[in-house]
Amino acid sequence: MSLKGIELQIAIPRTFDAGKLTEQKQQQPQIDQGHAQSLNEKEVLKNRETVLHTDKYAKTNSDANSSQQEREREPSARNRQQREEEKKAMHPYKGSFVDFTG
Repeated sequence: MSLKGIELQIAIPRTFDAGKLTEQKQQQPQIDQGHAQSLNEKEVLKNRETVLHTDKYAKTNSDANSSQQEREREPSARNRQQREEEKKAMHPYKGSFVDFTG
């Protein structure tokens, strides 16, 4: 098979292009691995800087103040409930005084 001059002018540049493409295909897994590694490193750095789990007892002062206010409200609510229960417990025509003298 003999090649003419015109055919060589087209064939030689295409062999260089084909060589570049095969080299890129061979290096693509290495490039993908490097990209994945850089993304993983960024994620690890982000996780180091952010809080993933909070402790049950770790509260800021504002949290402590709000919980203290809630505790102060609870007794007054309990007292109201007790008063309402006492009012409900009173019988309409029976008295609340017992005479033990006799």
